[in-house]
Formats: sequence, C-alpha cells, structure tokens
Amino acid sequence: MIRHIVYFYARESKDREAIYDGLSILQGIPHCLHLEIGRNLNTDAISPEGPDFIVYGEFESEAQLAAYKAHPLYQTSIDLVRPLRDQRIAADFISVA
Repeated sequence: MIRHIVYFYARESKDREAIYDGLSILQGIPHCLHLEIGRNLNTDAISPEGPDFIVYGEFESEAQLAAYKAHPLYQTSIDLVRPLRDQRIAADFISVA
C-alpha cells in the first residue's frame, strides 16, 4: 500500500475556506482506497505554525496513485488551490502495515 500525505499552507488566512473547498474536490476521484482532507488543529507545541490542511490518501499501487493524479478533478483542485497556497509539501511511502 502507498500512503500519500500532502501538507498545505495558506498564503492568507482569508483564503482558508476556498483552499479547503478546492481540496475537497479530490474526494470525488475514485482511484484510491481511502482519502481524507483535514484541517490542522495546530496543537503541536514544537511546530505551532504547522500546515493549515492535510490530504491523506491510501493507494494499492503506484499505478492507482498515478490514475488518481491523472483524473480531471485532480487538475481542477490544483487550479483552484495553487494560486491561494503558500507552500505544499508532499510525501509518498510504501506502508507494510
């Protein structure tokens, strides 16, 4: 299984709802085992200025992850979110659990 985790930072706090709405579009993509869009609670004392949003997905293979990224809704989400975000950090890893 591949776990896909992406952190998003809003450029301006006024755009947070628009970013969340743009990321939520990803939930319409069928090419995943599980997908969540979350708001960071910012409760970690070590990094209180953490990201605003997290996208967490589980995929059975690299091919399924590639199909997810090739879906038209993925590009729609990018088009809406990219102009509003400051930073995006992504990581994919193979999970043995």
